[in-house]
Amino acid sequence: MAAHRPAPHVEVRVALLRGINVGGNRKVPMSQLRVLAQQLGWGNVATHIQSGNVVFTADGDAAAAERQLEQAIELHFGFVVPVIVRSAAAWLRAAANCPFAEAAVERPQLVHLGFSKQKPRAGAGKDLAPYCTAGEEVVLRGDAIWIDYRGGVARSKLTPAVLDRAIGSTVTLRNHKTVQAIAELVRAAASPA
Repeated sequence: MAAHRPAPHVEVRVALLRGINVGGNRKVPMSQLRVLAQQLGWGNVATHIQSGNVVFTADGDAAAAERQLEQAIELHFGFVVPVIVRSAAAWLRAAANCPFAEAAVERPQLVHLGFSKQKPRAGAGKDLAPYCTAGEEVVLRGDAIWIDYRGGVARSKLTPAVLDRAIGSTVTLRNHKTVQAIAELVRAAASPA
């Protein structure tokens, strides 16, 4: 008698690509990204805007999904793109817990949610404080990194390199408007048809 194997646990996830389609560099058209994700066997693939936000369903763990999509992008496009994957539950929890609620309404393009490949290291918030020279505020909640760039992102010293160094691994950010739009896609993917 054959051993009974449990059915794979398929769940909704969010993949965030870092540093694509900026200033005409590292172009990844969303139509091609959706095809790559489908070729990996992912279901219900949807993208949001050109910054590389993918909502999908798949089994396996988040780290495996990150590696799969990174390898597929490198093979197809010829350059490396860091990918960070979170579960639907993690995304919705973070999206619902913005510590800058008033600022998110007043200036949603300047309030950002970030995730890192690895858990932020202890003391990361303290290490970022000296770089908050234009009124920025940083709040770490679990593996979510919230930043209010009240003086503007372009002039901030909280650059991707500074964030990566302080957090201890690759970080990618999305503004509050995008965070909420992705949350809507996640809810749609998670609700029964």
